[in-house]
Amino acid sequence: MRPYATWKYIALLVITVFSTLYALPNIFGQSPSVQISQESGDAVPAAVGTRIAEALKQAQLTAVSSRAEGANWTVRFDNGDIQLHASDEIKKALGNDYVVALSAASNTPAWLAAIGAKPMALGLDLRGGVHFLLEVDVDTVRKKAIENYVTELPATLRKEDIRYTGRRQNGDAVALDFADQAKLDAAKKYIASNYRELALSSPVGQPLTLEARITDAEAKRIQDFAVQQNLITLRNRVNQLGVAEPIVQKQGANRILVQLPGVQDPTRVKELLGATATLEYRAVVEDGDAAGAAATGIIPPGTELFYHRDGHRPYLLKKEIIASGAQLVNAQPGIDSQSGTPEVSVTLDGQGAKRMFDFTSKNVGKPMAVLFRERQVVTTYNAKGEPMREHRDVDQIISVASIRGVFGKNFQTTGLGSKESQDLALQLKAGALAAPVDIVEERTVGPSLGADNIRQGFQAAALGLSLVAVFMIVYYRVFGMFAIVALALNLLLLVTGMSLLQFTLSMPGIAGLVLTMGIAVDANVLIYERIREELRGGMSPAKAIEAGYERAFLTIADANVTTLIAAIVLIAVGAGPVRGFAIVLAIGIVASQFTAIVGSRALAHLVFGRKARMTDLPIW
Repeated sequence: MRPYATWKYIALLVITVFSTLYALPNIFGQSPSVQISQESGDAVPAAVGTRIAEALKQAQLTAVSSRAEGANWTVRFDNGDIQLHASDEIKKALGNDYVVALSAASNTPAWLAAIGAKPMALGLDLRGGVHFLLEVDVDTVRKKAIENYVTELPATLRKEDIRYTGRRQNGDAVALDFADQAKLDAAKKYIASNYRELALSSPVGQPLTLEARITDAEAKRIQDFAVQQNLITLRNRVNQLGVAEPIVQKQGANRILVQLPGVQDPTRVKELLGATATLEYRAVVEDGDAAGAAATGIIPPGTELFYHRDGHRPYLLKKEIIASGAQLVNAQPGIDSQSGTPEVSVTLDGQGAKRMFDFTSKNVGKPMAVLFRERQVVTTYNAKGEPMREHRDVDQIISVASIRGVFGKNFQTTGLGSKESQDLALQLKAGALAAPVDIVEERTVGPSLGADNIRQGFQAAALGLSLVAVFMIVYYRVFGMFAIVALALNLLLLVTGMSLLQFTLSMPGIAGLVLTMGIAVDANVLIYERIREELRGGMSPAKAIEAGYERAFLTIADANVTTLIAAIVLIAVGAGPVRGFAIVLAIGIVASQFTAIVGSRALAHLVFGRKARMTDLPIW
């Protein structure tokens, strides 16, 4: 046999060691824990640890560890029952000042964590929790947009002195009647130049009627924006639950998937998802004494007292609302072209734009505030320590900026830091749901069921591996052992890949893992059958091994490439469990190509390469 290159052995050894290190965290598992954090993202003070220790001591609960981990404070426990009891006690002790989340803290040693090694996350079906599939009512959004144009277009045409004789909403169109062709042409010209999102036409038999419809591109933009705005809103609301590793993602064109691992109370989640929120632009009272009003409680007539989101700066705002979040069309963070500082670009609908234009025309240089108002459901405890849910109105000023010029539909807010501009854009979008949502699917997976799924899934994987190992060793003898070693290396690479990608393992993922074992062994079967054919053809054992690996390469590659293409298509168009299955399959295919061609061949050369004269091979 030709000598096998030394660098290939070295590369194989390095890859094996690397894979072992980064797959190792999955062995240590996770501990039930409670994670304490601040909504601002700042580090939790060390004094909180003392308050937690006192609360646990009074409740006679023992923690495995309690310490700061990054910006959060993590308390580990021996089992889930203690974790649930401790979570209630910690919430009582800390109140609503901190976010208290049920979590599963990794037991990965510090030296592994230092090199970035992390375990895979467990999906909802393996860990337990609640699952909601929400459908966004995009038809309502489109209907609302048409209603806005029914109000806005006639008012705009009157302002331009283009008179019409009648207006109405005709299905998904705005219909305007004109006395003569000249008026209709003037209206068509004006609308075409100022409302490019509208398509214009005249109904058959009604030459003096102009119908304006939202274009397909604009309808898609409205739908996408509504879904995206609802997505951001729901993410912000889910964060209030304090759930570790929540999943809130778009699924399909108009659906949103919400998965909350570890949560066993769907009623609480429904209350939160249905909470109301709104956004208001208001004028700031410049000559008012906000600090005095906050100290005395005496609020001047026609004004209201609110605090900045930092909780320290009071402002007196006029009661009149300039524009509200319901009139918001878009909000995007950006950079001011003149000063190079961060800004937020805001777009209002016609009604909001008119009110904003009228206000800014008279108040250039004066401050304007953005007020975020939300109705939350919070948990408090009575004298007996029983949890009670109550509604709480949250009013926060998230921005105060000076009006630099006259604007209406589009304007920018400056004077913010980079992170603040990003946060403000999100807050503007997440002020309220852009469209109603309906729960079309709801599931609750208990933690015991998740544990059963884990046990049964890995039993299936172990059984599959055992049966494959018995068959390969019986049928191919020594070469069958090479295949099993290569298969073990393939599984190691697969786990490493999923850990590095922080893949969430679910039951479909375990199914993909079991299927990958069959694909990985199939490559070795092709090689060994080729070796047997060459032996039957009279080729020497050494040359038969060489020919088997070289000539089977294209067949293996062809089979793997076709399967890989199918997996990539599933990744691209699939969602949820289908996509998880496809990701595991794709990683396994790539790993099996390497282990079958390089791994098992290295073992064959290592065992048989030094035998100068072989008369037979230990193969069936």
